[in-house]
Amino acid sequence: MNHLESWLPAIWLAAAFLFGIFEAATVQLVAIWFAVGSLAALVPAMLGGPFWLQFVTFTAASVLSLAMTRPLVAKVLRVRKTPTNADRIVGMIGVVTERIDNVEERGRVLVDGINWAARSEDGDGIEQSERVVVKKIEGAKVIVERVL
Repeated sequence: MNHLESWLPAIWLAAAFLFGIFEAATVQLVAIWFAVGSLAALVPAMLGGPFWLQFVTFTAASVLSLAMTRPLVAKVLRVRKTPTNADRIVGMIGVVTERIDNVEERGRVLVDGINWAARSEDGDGIEQSERVVVKKIEGAKVIVERVL
């Protein structure tokens, strides 16, 4: 056993520890499988197995743990975007309650019973009582375009 081989168990243990810390820091399930693989590789390293066997064990255990757990974890951690009340007005029709003028930074629109600060998407003024469609929301204002 040469000098490097005597350090391999400590190196695999350190790798498992570092992968675990990285996983805890990211909370994205990107390194946990490598921590499992490192711990698996620690066994042949402690038994004096050759490095190639340790590496194959590391790779196999990492891939196997990924294959077994990733679909389940992805299903549990799937983030579902829930539109907010504001998001749902995009695409709705509203009525201008105060003339929209982007230069003067003025204008208001009534959409779904809520009166919003508004700006026109193309920069043109839009007169009071005209119908508009909400294109997007920027901060606390809606960006609208005239309904033709």
